[in-house]
Amino acid sequence: MIQRELFEELQRHLSKKEISLIVGPRQVGKTTLMHLLKDSLEKVGEKTLFLSLDFESDQPFFQSQRALISKIQLEIGKSKGYVFIDEIQRKENAGLFLKGIYDMGLPHKFIVSGSGSIELKEKIHESLVGRKRIFALNPISFKEFVNFKTDNKYKEKLLDFFTLEKEKTEEMLREYLNFGGYPRVVLEDELREKAAVIDEIYRSYLERDISYLLKVEKTEAFSSLIRVLAGQIGGLVNYSELSSTLGISIPTIKKYLGYAEKTFILRKISPFFRNVRKEITKSPIIYFYDLGLRNYILGLFGNLINPSEIGHVFQNFILNLIKEKIELSAGQIHFWRTKDRAEVDFVINTGRYLIPVETKFKQIQKPSIPRSLRNFISKYQPKEAWVVNLGLKEKVNFNQTEIHFLPFYEIVFRQF
Repeated sequence: MIQRELFEELQRHLSKKEISLIVGPRQVGKTTLMHLLKDSLEKVGEKTLFLSLDFESDQPFFQSQRALISKIQLEIGKSKGYVFIDEIQRKENAGLFLKGIYDMGLPHKFIVSGSGSIELKEKIHESLVGRKRIFALNPISFKEFVNFKTDNKYKEKLLDFFTLEKEKTEEMLREYLNFGGYPRVVLEDELREKAAVIDEIYRSYLERDISYLLKVEKTEAFSSLIRVLAGQIGGLVNYSELSSTLGISIPTIKKYLGYAEKTFILRKISPFFRNVRKEITKSPIIYFYDLGLRNYILGLFGNLINPSEIGHVFQNFILNLIKEKIELSAGQIHFWRTKDRAEVDFVINTGRYLIPVETKFKQIQKPSIPRSLRNFISKYQPKEAWVVNLGLKEKVNFNQTEIHFLPFYEIVFRQF
């Protein structure tokens, strides 16, 4: 079984009154995680109830708040118990429904999950202010992936493994860059089966989230937009060019992009700037939550060979690593580009200091500071900067800035 780091966080939150709300893309393991929590509670004698709006037999219990409470009392009584509700986004006005039940002050702890829909992302969050804590479950992280591949043998000394087993580490990196982190994909051994699984995941996403939940009738136009964006990760989004290429209006493109963000397919990052006149301030850059899904959309699933293509996917990979680290902090991540074509892949703004980050999918032999990074350092004087690469670990100084050449796996252990 693939061990998820979020499991322990959720376990710790079981003692809190707040609703534990697990959100994330389809098929990343939310239901599995809930069943594991349920089993762990039952092993210590706690009373539990699991309901899913995916099951027709459970749907009558969600016709009213009273119907749900009656079901809970029938199964676990009026004393302390744990109620698991799966696929809550299928319930109309789910936020208000849960708010009403929470405000009754029942002795039950609610653990609720839902895939990314507009209803879940906006209305539920709004209705449950102060009544829930959100737990984001993403595709399997690289750390979780390596632990699974090594049977959790090095779980407590993973950095030592990365440092000593460099060939194995890079081999697993290339596998992860090719196939991504959807659990069902990771669990399959054969390429043909992996491809069948990722195909089903994407089709299900279009048919259920996009066509049904978001009421987008032209899924072909939506999928064409996602395909074009998949081919230009790390590049500026040109709305006019996309509109001309796809025959879709600019407002519709922006709406579709919003849908893709809220359903955990795309990440949009904005530019870092302090001088509006000199720096590009309008166009965002798009990246993907899951690298395997991105490759599948382009027909590159399991066939990522071109060095330039791998470099862009590696850049997306580093973004995802950084996002994992700053998710619960006040930190933000941007990119930096100027009209004279100076560019830095990422700028981490912790709120207290800046860290510019350059990514290089190569075995750097000796430190060499990229021109654009020099420009950023000269302009903003950050205390440190990173050049993330495949293997070199070294530190050099430029002006008053420490430039750290870091093997990619060290990002897994960085704290902000």
